[in-house]
Amino acid sequence: MDSMMMDSMKSMDMMPGMQTMDMALMQACMDACSACEQACTVCSTQMMDCSPACMNCADMCNTMMRSMMRMQGMTPAVMMSMLDACMAMCQLCMDMCMKHEAHSEVCRMCAAACKACMDACMAMRESMMAA
Repeated sequence: MDSMMMDSMKSMDMMPGMQTMDMALMQACMDACSACEQACTVCSTQMMDCSPACMNCADMCNTMMRSMMRMQGMTPAVMMSMLDACMAMCQLCMDMCMKHEAHSEVCRMCAAACKACMDACMAMRESMMAA
């Protein structure tokens, strides 16, 4: 998302408690979700036993990213629940992909993207809790 979009999001009419959102952390989280979605989509084509987890993780990351872009109607409690769900799905996918890391570069990259996404979601969640 470009800076113009982020600037317009700052002035949007948000639900109470959402005005203090750290837009830089939100952007980093959306970027990590996007990268994880892409890595999981590629990994799901490898036909290993991690494929279902990768497909579900890709969907969850996409949903998280889209929800963050649609701030109106989002409450802090809902946002935190969404972040928790995304982190849980990324953890499951990462664990499944790590089983194949010795013989699949794709699974290794997918696991790394899942870890980065979890870290970004956690940073966003911690920022919200501190606000």
